[in-house]
Amino acid sequence: MSRHFLKLLCLAGMLLWLPQGALAEKVYTEQEVRDMLTTMDKRSKELRALSAQIEEAPEFDKTTLLYRRDERSFELLSMLDSLTRATATLPEDSELRIELVERLRVDLAGVPDALFTRMDELNVRIQEQREVAASKSGGEKIAAESFAHSLESMRLKYFETAVDVIVSREAIGFSADTLRERLLGVMMAYGEGLIGIIEFTGAASDEIAKRLSLDPANADLDAGMVTMRLEHDLQTARLELLVDLLERLGEDTTHYRSILLQHSTVVSVGLFDIEVLADLLRQGWKSTREGVVKNLPDLLLKLLVFVAVLLVFRALSRLVRRGMSAALERSNLDLSTLLKEILVSASAGTVMFIGFLMALSQVGISLAPMLAGLGVAGFIVGFALQDTLGNFAAGAMILIYRPYDVDDYVEVAGAQGLVKKMTLVSTTINTYDNQTLVVPNSKIWGDVIKNVTAQKVRRVDLEFGVGYGDEVEHVERVLKAVIDGHDKVLSSPAPAIKLHTLGDSSVNFIVRPWVRTEDYWSVYWDLMREVKLSLDREGITIPYPQRDVHHYREDGVT
Repeated sequence: MSRHFLKLLCLAGMLLWLPQGALAEKVYTEQEVRDMLTTMDKRSKELRALSAQIEEAPEFDKTTLLYRRDERSFELLSMLDSLTRATATLPEDSELRIELVERLRVDLAGVPDALFTRMDELNVRIQEQREVAASKSGGEKIAAESFAHSLESMRLKYFETAVDVIVSREAIGFSADTLRERLLGVMMAYGEGLIGIIEFTGAASDEIAKRLSLDPANADLDAGMVTMRLEHDLQTARLELLVDLLERLGEDTTHYRSILLQHSTVVSVGLFDIEVLADLLRQGWKSTREGVVKNLPDLLLKLLVFVAVLLVFRALSRLVRRGMSAALERSNLDLSTLLKEILVSASAGTVMFIGFLMALSQVGISLAPMLAGLGVAGFIVGFALQDTLGNFAAGAMILIYRPYDVDDYVEVAGAQGLVKKMTLVSTTINTYDNQTLVVPNSKIWGDVIKNVTAQKVRRVDLEFGVGYGDEVEHVERVLKAVIDGHDKVLSSPAPAIKLHTLGDSSVNFIVRPWVRTEDYWSVYWDLMREVKLSLDREGITIPYPQRDVHHYREDGVT
């Protein structure tokens, strides 16, 4: 590395902040800036010594020393940025600041040429290392290829450094048109090369995958697939870095991002915007239109195959639905009706989904990009429909723990009625006045679930009040006769007839017979009617609420 380039490298960093006195978080004194400048001069001197060592070093050592020199150069540039920020805090009339600005005015013009000279030297080294890798085998080949890859990373680092210089100079009002134009030409050419490698390795991977499907045990094909995928992922990662740098320069990267969206195995949210999607749609429409014109007969045949496969799987889905339903009915497993319906629907839907995928594969549509797209779409939809996913989870818990089943009378989330249908998202309830309520499962599972008809028998709770003048034993005999006379009242558990409370206006008896759950309301209404009639026949009164009111005069006389 020449002394001229070292000096230009230092001054390029200083340029970023000096002209307009950009703000720094800390205000430095002149002594602190001089100390930093002394450190920088020392690092620059060490770098010059390293350059001199490279010129005299053997060819083998020169390669590693050149790599070290590049790393030291980037380290020096980072330190220079800190120095320029500190210098920007000096007073406008500072002699040190004026001296540095004058040095910039003299030596600035050669910075772009020096940067591109270094990048050209790096290109030569990369090419030489690739030739070395091509002539080697085994471990030596892997080592040479790895070193070539590290030099490629160095190239991207040079691009990043040049972009930093451009962005910083333009931010403070200095022209960087020449450097921008030259850098964009180099970066665009590099990007086209990356796209070529990405498309080549992608096509090669698809071809190897086809061969592997026919010969899965072929170790050579498997190794080739691994190599192609590694190279494909590596070049895709480099293109992503290049796209980020081009966006920092304000360039349109729609084409590059659409390429990344098609070939990247890890899709970034940053790749999605209207322009990229529009570009993908345009490419898809163009390909479709050309394909229809050239391959219309084949397309018609594929369409017939597609429809035929769907029809076959539709019939198979119906058979699976019937078979699953019959199997569950004959099974000894204690499954709820809701769970049986879900299993039947899921099995039939799975068969249709598999049939759809097979139909697509039969017409030559690659499933891998579609499945990747479904994964991305599922990720996005998952965020957008968090409440719905909560309903799915609640529906699964209801199916597992079975707090209710079809035709159970329930009280859930402020609704009550007969359960008629359930999906993983909601439960459909019919009220006794024939209204249909659709309740989200998350509302049900997150609240108290009251299953009124879960048990085979229920207790009918009744309470009757009679007058204080009636005999307790007489009332008990009448109530017992009514209960014993109803054919739907169960003898076991035995009904209870007890004097419950002495109210303000009546003596209150509780009557609690047990009935089958399905007979609850008919027994309830029958007993209410028959008790009233029996009490009337026996002359037992059911009093109205009474209250004695006493009036007092002011003189105390009642």
